[in-house]
Amino acid sequence: MSIHFDTVGHGESVVWLHGWAMNGTVWQQVANAMADDYCHHLVDLPGHGHSPALQPLTLDGMVAALAAAFPLPVHVVGWSLGGAVASTWALRHPAQVRSLTLVASSPCFAQRDDWPGAMPASTLAQFAANLGDDWRGTLKRFISLQTLGSPTARELSKTLLSDLLQHGKPDPAALREGLDILRDTDLRSDIGKLDLPMLLQYGDRDMLSPLAAAQWLAAQQPQARLVVHHGAAHVPFLSHLDDFVAAQRRFIATV
Repeated sequence: MSIHFDTVGHGESVVWLHGWAMNGTVWQQVANAMADDYCHHLVDLPGHGHSPALQPLTLDGMVAALAAAFPLPVHVVGWSLGGAVASTWALRHPAQVRSLTLVASSPCFAQRDDWPGAMPASTLAQFAANLGDDWRGTLKRFISLQTLGSPTARELSKTLLSDLLQHGKPDPAALREGLDILRDTDLRSDIGKLDLPMLLQYGDRDMLSPLAAAQWLAAQQPQARLVVHHGAAHVPFLSHLDDFVAAQRRFIATV
């Protein structure tokens, strides 16, 4: 299948993967800030924005679509759910991924007995139950969780709500199946197999992908560089744009 992506800038290619329910628009400010240095591909994942849905939506299906669209080695940045997609891409096709940046992501999004630093499974189940009756309200509440804890939560929520429908509304089935991916994904046993430069950009007030997940990732990956944005929640690339861009630029320049 084909996927939609917008391209900004020139230079080495960087592929940007968004989180659940969103689209490539969320990266526009970052891409504009780095357009003089790199060529940015702002992807709409399958079932989101302008990209057609997969039936069903799976991590492997999304990775297959990305691998076909970007066969040459690229730098890959994944936020939240996009981080799981990016990690799986690097695991399945290591020759295609030059470097991996995870932003407010987690190898395991739902709490387990041995993994308390994550979202309660009941929270994901409630979002899934509410999607059918009021998908707009459900997404609005999810966005509120993403910005909770940030001093600029109101402004960040407005930006994300504006970005949400820039490329059209998400596919209903993709939303449900995306929540299933968040619930079921557990990459903890695979992360140590990655052998590539890695950057971790996280906020210390993130309620969805707590800092403990980033610290765990850093401990598993000797090559990983951890950048903590103090005062940031789940969207450090918006709330701490300048610092985020500076860290990303420094990282890619050394790869």
